[in-house]
Amino acid sequence: MSQDGASQFQEVILQELELSVKKELEKILTTATSHELEHTKKDLDGFRKLFHRFLQEKGPSVDWGKIQRPPEDSIQPYEKIKARGLPDNVSSVLNKLVVVKLNGGLGTSMGCKGPKSLIGVRNENTFLDLTVQQIEHLNKTYNTDVPLVLMNSFNTDEDTKKILQKYNHCRVKIYTFNQSRYPRINKESLLPIAKDVSYSGENTEAWYPPGHGDIYASFYNSGLLDTFIEEGKEYIFVSNIDNLGATVDLYILNHLMNPPNGKRCEFVMEVTNKTRADVKGGTLTQYEGKLRLVEIAQVPKAHVDEFKSVSKFKIFNTNNLWISLGAVKRLQEQNAIDMEIIVNPKTLDGGLNVIQLETAVGAAIKSFENSLGINVPRSRFLPVKTTSDLLLVMSNLYSLKAGSLTMSEKREFPTVPLVKLGSSFTKVQDYLRRFESIPDMLELDHLTVSGDVTFGKNVSLKGTVIIIANHGDRIDIPPGAVLENKIVSGNLRILDH
Repeated sequence: MSQDGASQFQEVILQELELSVKKELEKILTTATSHELEHTKKDLDGFRKLFHRFLQEKGPSVDWGKIQRPPEDSIQPYEKIKARGLPDNVSSVLNKLVVVKLNGGLGTSMGCKGPKSLIGVRNENTFLDLTVQQIEHLNKTYNTDVPLVLMNSFNTDEDTKKILQKYNHCRVKIYTFNQSRYPRINKESLLPIAKDVSYSGENTEAWYPPGHGDIYASFYNSGLLDTFIEEGKEYIFVSNIDNLGATVDLYILNHLMNPPNGKRCEFVMEVTNKTRADVKGGTLTQYEGKLRLVEIAQVPKAHVDEFKSVSKFKIFNTNNLWISLGAVKRLQEQNAIDMEIIVNPKTLDGGLNVIQLETAVGAAIKSFENSLGINVPRSRFLPVKTTSDLLLVMSNLYSLKAGSLTMSEKREFPTVPLVKLGSSFTKVQDYLRRFESIPDMLELDHLTVSGDVTFGKNVSLKGTVIIIANHGDRIDIPPGAVLENKIVSGNLRILDH
């Protein structure tokens, strides 16, 4: 078959596949009740557009030869932004801001049921408690009205809304909207596996939230975008709810509202310097004359090592983003927000292989005008993804004030210790059971714990500490122990007499 003939044949197959998917989606839509109909139709239309793009795009989405380091002035050091100081009237800039937290994730990777934002991280406070405390502190200090918006998913919405009642007396207006609900597709047939709109019982695994890139369409469709524009709000500060470093920064906000060159940025991405632990993080590059976020999944295999290089790509995206509301409205109405598709393969409990198509919020940077990266201190990136991260934020390395965590002044060097807790600590309840109290870690550089290990009260860890209990052994670190540059292995039991 000639090349032309082959590509025509391919085109026919793709058209037939799109038609089949359209029919399946229409069947699903007929099962929606009258109050589900409107938002289900929006969700399925959004999915169809994404699926159409998925069929059209082939191979890695970036041409490696076109990737360049961003120009010097396109990523500003935070110190330069901070040196400009604050305006006389801080409340006037704060009143232009809306804080949006990405709250679609579950706590399953840490062995918890329900939304991740409801896990206790410090003195019984959850991620959500700390967020509300931070914004309430701003509103009280500057007599402002900064609202908090939570982007929930169908997985987190119900549980989150139940909890929100406890904040009724706080000085923070809280709004929620839901990101879309898209159907997972069979990896072989590429057809949706859902048979109807329900997402309970055997249909639970048939649907997924399509990544945080969905924020633009969902925020717009919810009506909240227009509401805030009418109220005179101008920027949203978007971040992951599990990043405890993502607090409202008044210096960055002032830079947005009062730019030194008079030209406002529509999109600011906070980036920070890579360490060896961050080599997989997305990085900002210059691509075809625009700032562009490049993720590891988009990199051709031959260049992955180069992408991970700390010397060539020195920074990565923290996912703390400042975005113009007016620009989101304009681009959304022009259908001009362009984000690369992330193809995420999953295997369901029954063994079925499926694909979910996702997008990432930061990838839209190239669609906005006058975008900017700001290289912020590492302290603005404090994500809690594992119990190892949880140990750090619960310890005396950090002090808590008005919902914000800051590195203790008693720590002599600003770097965060490297902590690796083994699989016995993965679930939060197991982790809590293994520490009678959180150790003193002010002088710790590196902690590795593997196997069946428990810690007594008032333990102090300094320098490099490695504790390994082999299979069948158990190590109980006694109360009050001070371990400095020690390797502990073997079997150590402490039993009540």
